[in-house]
Amino acid sequence: MKNLTFVLFALILFTFLNDTIMAIPAFARKYNMSCQTCHSPFPRVKPYGDEFAGNGFQLSDKEAPRYYVDTGDEELTLIRDIPLAFRLDGFITYNHKQSKASDISAPYYLKIMSGGSLSSKVAYYFYFFFSERGEVAGVEDAFIMFNDLFGTDLDFYIGQFQVSDPLFKRELRLTFEDYHIYKTNVGFSNANLAYDRGIMLTYGFETGTDLTFEILNGNGIGKANSFKIYDNDVYKNFFGRVSQDIGENLRIGGFGYAGKEELVAGNVAFENDVTMFGPDVTLAFNDIIELNAQYVFRKDKNPVGVSTEFKTKGAFAELIYTPNGDNSKWYANGLFNWIESDQIDLNYKSATAHIGYMFRRNVRMMAEYTYNFTNKFGMAVVGVASAF
Repeated sequence: MKNLTFVLFALILFTFLNDTIMAIPAFARKYNMSCQTCHSPFPRVKPYGDEFAGNGFQLSDKEAPRYYVDTGDEELTLIRDIPLAFRLDGFITYNHKQSKASDISAPYYLKIMSGGSLSSKVAYYFYFFFSERGEVAGVEDAFIMFNDLFGTDLDFYIGQFQVSDPLFKRELRLTFEDYHIYKTNVGFSNANLAYDRGIMLTYGFETGTDLTFEILNGNGIGKANSFKIYDNDVYKNFFGRVSQDIGENLRIGGFGYAGKEELVAGNVAFENDVTMFGPDVTLAFNDIIELNAQYVFRKDKNPVGVSTEFKTKGAFAELIYTPNGDNSKWYANGLFNWIESDQIDLNYKSATAHIGYMFRRNVRMMAEYTYNFTNKFGMAVVGVASAF
């Protein structure tokens, strides 16, 4: 009971301390408009926000005054003021990782973000973690984008990004609980659907069909090896996805991932073939209710070096409720995670209930409870997310 009282008191304290934060992030500053234009509730992205990002962080119907320096050189584009924004999140948890203890996890995230258009056809985006759970994590997302190549809707990205970004973006979820299947590694495998380095091509048709193709190193975003290269083998991995809008409320999609990797366990070197595929769906009604679901089937032919095949199945489903659309002060979010694998320690099943309140467009308070059915324990979280 004392722990519960502590958590509730801390939530109230966080509420009063953060009610005065009123700053707005870089893109909102650039165009002198509300974060609500692209996010609701932040960091969740609205369709208009997806269109903005896909257009190289430019609004097709609005110019940003004095965005570039007039150098007199038509072949040079220099941003007048480098766009910067910050994300600062803090949480209080109870029974995190079955600890039977409360913890003040603040700051949980502190990162600096920058992005913008370098010309009408070139853009960039990156963020740097000053602190991620108490450690300097460095650069995660970081890419250059070439927009509308050859006068078509073909976009080209090169850099670091999450493989699953064309599916559902982990960085933009509302819950403290993660989309677990995206970051699952089997055995000694380095391949998953989270961060990797590579190139990505996207193309959109007027029929509502979107295509994505990625070529990836397949081993995440760790540091370079002794040869100053990131990829630790001779292979590249491949990801492809197709998505189709059906009417105004339904979108269905499917993806496939295939690759090979050289692994080492002890003094033994071996190769692993990785295959992943699955469908995804979004069902939305009037910006009030949104249902997102993802299923992933994964097969590893030799992830532990003993010529044993491992199969892994996983999924998540989330329901988001914003009673007044993008003008909602309150919102609710439910999330279900499930993983079943031949590698027993990967098995996971949980259900999450989340409620949030928007003090400002860029300051969000939340309370969340997750029950882990696999290990039979519950975890409570309260916290604040802010962007400025």
